This record gives sequence, C-alpha cells and structure tokens, in this order.
Amino acid sequence: MSVLARLRAPSLRRAAFAPFTRALQTSADSTQLQESVDHEKPFTVRLHEDSFRSYQCESPSLDVEVTKDGLLDMYKKMTTMRRMEMAADALYKAKLIRGFCHLAIGQEAVSVGLESAITPEDLVITAYRCHPFAVLRGGTIAGVIGELLGRQNGMSHGKGGSMHIFTPRFFGGNGIVGAQVPVGAGLAFAQKYMEKRTATFAMYGDGASNQGQVFEAFNMAKLWNLPCVFVCENNKYGMGTSAERSSSNTEYFTRGDKIPGIQANGMDIIAVHQAVKYAKEWAAEGNGPLLLEFVTYRYGGHSMSDPGTTYRTREEIQRMRSTQDPIRGIQHYIEQWGLASQDELKQLDKDAKAEVDKAVEEAKASPEPFVKDLWTDIYYKGTEPSSMRGRERDEVHHY
Repeated sequence: MSVLARLRAPSLRRAAFAPFTRALQTSADSTQLQESVDHEKPFTVRLHEDSFRSYQCESPSLDVEVTKDGLLDMYKKMTTMRRMEMAADALYKAKLIRGFCHLAIGQEAVSVGLESAITPEDLVITAYRCHPFAVLRGGTIAGVIGELLGRQNGMSHGKGGSMHIFTPRFFGGNGIVGAQVPVGAGLAFAQKYMEKRTATFAMYGDGASNQGQVFEAFNMAKLWNLPCVFVCENNKYGMGTSAERSSSNTEYFTRGDKIPGIQANGMDIIAVHQAVKYAKEWAAEGNGPLLLEFVTYRYGGHSMSDPGTTYRTREEIQRMRSTQDPIRGIQHYIEQWGLASQDELKQLDKDAKAEVDKAVEEAKASPEPFVKDLWTDIYYKGTEPSSMRGRERDEVHHY
C-alpha cells in the first residue's frame, strides 16, 4: 500500500461509519421556475433542495424572488468580471504585469452574487483574489488594470499592486494569508459600536482556514456578538494543496464552534444571492456572527506563476468548465425563462469586451508613478507631518 493510501485509510474508515448526509449541490443551473415569468414584475424560482447545508441554524429559503433586470445585470457583471480577469491574464503573459497576480476566473458567482444582496453601507474585506470585489465595491476596471500595471491611474496609484486595492467600502485586497479576517472582525466591532444595522463580510479561502488568527477572530466575534459574516471561498485548493490534504474537517461552515454556519452552492449565483441575503439579515439583526462557506472552483492556478495542473488533472478542470460554469448557468436561466435572446446576450458579451478593452488601453496610457510619489499616501490625509526623512539622515521630503 502506498504512503498516500495509508494516510488516507483512517479517514476512509471513518467515512464508512459516518451517518449519511446529503451532499451539497454545486450545479450552476439547477434552479427551477415556480411561476410564469413576468418581465415587468418580480417572479419566484426554487433552488435545488441541496443548495444549502446548515449548522446550528435554519437554512435559507429555497424560494427566491428575482427580476428580469436583476438577472440580466448579474449576467453582464459576471461576464465583465471574467473579461477583466482574462485581460489581466494576457497582460501578465505579455510581461506587462509583474510580480503577483491572482485571478478569480470561475468564481464570478461569489463576488457578483454577494454584491447583489448587500448595500453600499455593508463592508467587505478579502485576500488577494480581489479584483472583481474592488470593481463591484466602487472601483473601476481601468483602476484595477492600472494598478496591476503599476500606473498612476491605478486604484492605489500604481504603488500597491494586485494585493493592495481598496475603496471606501472595500478594505482590500490583503497579501498576508488570513490576516484580513481579524481586521474584518474589527470592522464589525466598529459597526456595532456605532449602532449601525449593517454587516461586515470577512472573506478568506480554504487555504487560510487553519490560521490561528482566523479562529481568534471567530472567538472575539462570538464573545462580543459582532455583526460579522465570515465567508470561506472554498475553491478546493489552497495554493497547490487540496482541501482534503490540508484540513481534517473540510466542512468549513461547521468550524466556528458555537458560531452557526451555512454551506452554499457557490456556482449558482441565485444560491449565492440567497445565502448572502440570509447572512446579512442574520448579522444585522443582532444575532451575532455567522460562518458562510461557498463551494466554488477556480479554473486557473493559485497565481499566474502556477500552471494549476500539477496537483489536479486537466480533465477535472475541463469538466468543471463544461458542466458547472457559473456564467453558463445564469445564461441557461435567462434563455430558458425567455428573459433575453441569444443575440441579446451576445451583445452584452461584446459590450463587456469593449468596456474591458477600453479600460486596458486607458491603463496602458497612464504614466508610471513619479519618484516623489514614494513619499505620499503613507499617512491618512490630513494627519501627515510637514516633512519626512528619506533613506539617509540628510534626505528630507516635504509634503
């Protein structure tokens, strides 16, 4: 018996005697129409019965009210976010983007679905797979691409790169694995302190789920009953390690001890929307923190330096692309329910490509940061000193 087989044997034996539980449904197009479609009014659809699993709380309702305009908006945003990430991929391969670059191709339902269910007053913080969140939370495509290229029109003026992109309602884009989670708890503490009926969504990946600071944040959030939703984007692989090899408990929604949890289909944007809506209401109404796990998948590697095929097969990636793609899922709904024709959807695709192409050219045309910019944006505006010492004692820079 191989070493790997010996290591896995105990877990297989435990699984054999474990009580039967239904598996989560991760199809992108399993939602069914419940009533006739009214193009002018909301109508009801029903999610697959296995779209959610719950821990110490009830599951979100399977009946979801949607609208034609809302679904078309989701489709357009998902398509645009994927086009943006594909453009970043091409720019990196052309060596115009250097350093780190982590793309979210395949995970568009999470970012777009989350934003569709919250308000601008709610707060979001995540790790470095952050480009779609930055745009959806008030940024621009040109600002993201410019930042990746290291240009002045970048959202951090070209000085932060892929891992450090912020807006007034989006707190990054953070490069240290798991470090954003306790910061998210701090944001939720501020919301509670100021008596705001809002929530913070502190996002992390399955690869960060075993960090000690993540569990410390869980503890403080529960102790202080903070309006924080801890969101695990479980894309099955932490860098190059599968969840099964890194975590003794891969049901991440159950790992909050006394914190309730929801596991949701992260490939169906309607399920994502419903799960986030439930989580927002839970936290904002004073019930304390909640764990929310989205089971999703990334098509590319962990970063652009990772081919993504040394620890998983090409066949697995192709199967996910062809059978569980989130954009194809919502496209199926729109066409099946008669909300738009194929030609109309193709036009939305063309518009998305044109928007991204224009943003790329705008970013390319922007100049690189000036040397003097190294000594700016260090302090919060209005609190900076009149002068700052440089690399040498006699090197002084004035604001």
